[in-house]
Amino acid sequence: MIGNAVRVMRIATGEEADEVQDDGKNAAAKELGSKGGKKRAANMSPERRSEIAKKAAAKRWGKAE
Repeated sequence: MIGNAVRVMRIATGEEADEVQDDGKNAAAKELGSKGGKKRAANMSPERRSEIAKKAAAKRWGKAE
């Protein structure tokens, strides 16, 4: 834990470079993907959203067979 604190301090002071890992995904695609669920919900009727939520709750809280 102390080693991590020292590393963060060195990065903050510029003594050490922060190594950012690339996840290999296109930044534009990630941005559009994050908007997908909101857009889908906006286009759905309240009844359909409720139906999907009830089905998800039943799966989550249902008894394991």
